[in-house]
Amino acid sequence: MLSTEYDFVFKILIIGDSAVGKSSLLLRFADDVYHDTFQPTIGVDFKIRTIEQDGSIVKLQMWDTAGQEKFKTITSAYYKGAQGIIVMFDLTDRNSFDNVKNWISESYKYNNCDAIRILVGNKCDLSNHRTVTR
Repeated sequence: MLSTEYDFVFKILIIGDSAVGKSSLLLRFADDVYHDTFQPTIGVDFKIRTIEQDGSIVKLQMWDTAGQEKFKTITSAYYKGAQGIIVMFDLTDRNSFDNVKNWISESYKYNNCDAIRILVGNKCDLSNHRTVTR
């Protein structure tokens, strides 16, 4: 199968605070790779994964956005055309959960209401080892 042969293309955006695991999710899903070191995303990262679903070939364009405030002007442009938005937070960091409402509001500001939004809590493997900030 050639990589250009597909039935559907979906653009999926991953948003959330810095260090909640957006890049780890992307790398694990797209390349089946995990790194235990933290390297902040500068601007936006991008991966493609092609899967077969119900007899159709589906191309997923996964966009990993930087969570830092200084990159907001860059990353806001990537909302356009996204059919799916993954909003991530860190289960061990209450502030990242409190900021979810801001990320969802931003997603509606820059993307139409038709995009599917999914909330993902990450780092459950660490929740017993660190105290959640209140």
